[in-house]
Amino acid sequence: MLLQLAIDDPAHLGVVPEVIDLVDIVEVGTPVLKRFGLASITTLRERSGGRPVLADTKTVDGGAKEAEMVFGAGASLMTVLSCASPATHAAAGRVAREYGAHVVVDTIADRRLPRRPGRFPGHCDYLALHSPTDRRLDGEDDTRHIDAVASMRALGYRVSLAGGIGPANLAAVAEAAPEIVVVGGAITRAENPRRTAEWIVSTLNGHTRGRPPSRNSPK
Repeated sequence: MLLQLAIDDPAHLGVVPEVIDLVDIVEVGTPVLKRFGLASITTLRERSGGRPVLADTKTVDGGAKEAEMVFGAGASLMTVLSCASPATHAAAGRVAREYGAHVVVDTIADRRLPRRPGRFPGHCDYLALHSPTDRRLDGEDDTRHIDAVASMRALGYRVSLAGGIGPANLAAVAEAAPEIVVVGGAITRAENPRRTAEWIVSTLNGHTRGRPPSRNSPK
């Protein structure tokens, strides 16, 4: 499993150098991308130690134009919403191939998960099962994205799993074994981001099922 670190708040950019050797992909979260534009991709690339950068564009139209922008700025991956038109998926995919980049199809706004293989064009490198932030903040304890990993993998999709992943559900995430595990606040808001990231990596690799570092753990 690959660990993707999501940076959704500019205040958390400083965490990246502290944990970069422990993560596989660095994500420019949608709020950061909207606030700072393409410069945020350049900034994360400079801090990523050569790790690939994902731009969480959540593209729903203008697939070619947005793909040109983010891949031209140095991103290696971008997200396109699963509810976007087939033409948008195809357009983003064509540009991705030109750059040797990748597209993650994000289901965050679409409860209709694929029921057959090949629903998306061949460029679909990963299918993101993504629990929306606002639903979780509203008190909905949603684990459907974790529960759906097995069925999506059975259809032949490589899965990226995102949304509310942290100490409370990491054992279930490790059991589901998606190809990419996306973690944001559980690391960036931790008292000790590095120790928390180490624990997450260890758990995903099957080395431990122990308790995470407490908020009072010494740095």
